[in-house]
Amino acid sequence: MNVDYYKILGVTRECDEKTLKSAFRKLAMQYHPDRNPGNKEAEKRFKEIGEAYEILKDPQKRAAYDRYGHTVFNDGRGGGAASSGFSGGFSDIFDNIFGEMMGGRYSRSDGRERGADISYNMDLTLEEAYSGKIGQIRVPTSITCNACGGEGAKKGTEPVICKTCHGTGRVRASQGFFSLERSCPKCHGRGRIVEHPCFSCHGSGRTQEDRTLTIPIPAGIEDGTRIRLSGEGESGVRSGPSGDLYVFLSITPHEFFQREGANLYCQVPISMTTAALGGQFEVSTLDGTKTRVKVPEGTQNGKQFRLKGKGMPVLRQEAKGDLYIQVTVETPQKLTKHQRELLQEFSQLSNHENSPQSHGFFARMKDFFDGIS
Repeated sequence: MNVDYYKILGVTRECDEKTLKSAFRKLAMQYHPDRNPGNKEAEKRFKEIGEAYEILKDPQKRAAYDRYGHTVFNDGRGGGAASSGFSGGFSDIFDNIFGEMMGGRYSRSDGRERGADISYNMDLTLEEAYSGKIGQIRVPTSITCNACGGEGAKKGTEPVICKTCHGTGRVRASQGFFSLERSCPKCHGRGRIVEHPCFSCHGSGRTQEDRTLTIPIPAGIEDGTRIRLSGEGESGVRSGPSGDLYVFLSITPHEFFQREGANLYCQVPISMTTAALGGQFEVSTLDGTKTRVKVPEGTQNGKQFRLKGKGMPVLRQEAKGDLYIQVTVETPQKLTKHQRELLQEFSQLSNHENSPQSHGFFARMKDFFDGIS
């Protein structure tokens, strides 16, 4: 089956690494199983996205994909990278093609494999992003089996050398003009076979467990930030190194403030009389204080007031952004008879100096069209 990794990630073939990474992160968060529980289509898309990014983020693999297409990553089983879990199959073929060309050699004769990376989505309020917090998350993951120490074999026994590959974890096969090494189908590249599996982990060397982890969130963190916790992913196979945990942070929309970098923006409605005669009002800020905003006489709709240092903290700095208050002048509604009479009287007493913008606009429009005529 022909698979277009660029189309899956929604990027062009000429895209740079930054664009590729941004597209992957956005799609991964959108289709993550934690955000789409029970949605098989989303789960399928999530795997496709991971497979595509795994290939295209590596310059050598991307070059091979661009030249030979998706088939270079098949493992002779009709499946792509996703079916191999990124630990065998296409990666085996790749390591041999490029490893031997560069004089290197890829070996997993001890059966040790790095554990998979896992991701977690954490939601924060704007207040938490402002002050920072120590978050706690509960992550379901694989850990090294205590009963067998990660070996997968029953206590008192040991894995035996695979007779097919003689402990190398590799078998050689010819494909046309090429002679390639692949993972041993008998031991799956581990070089050893567990004849008497551990009762606790059934030979896998790992068990499932929920872990509670502490995540320090610094003040000023931005939406979409990724935090990497090295070695906190799934434990490796046969005592191999653990994978990493990636925590993706999302800041929920605030009821009153909108954020742009370190600055905050807030719209405040004021009455027509306050705008005309002047006045003041108080706004609450994220630092827990209230600030008084003075409205000068004749304030127009859309006027902005800057409150210096009342915005968000700049990440890992002492500086803070500003808070911008934009006023919207509210037109009076449901007028009483007396209120209407007063406004009509005011209208009769008004002249162009009371409304210079509207008077000037209509005067310029009249002159313009009179000139055309």
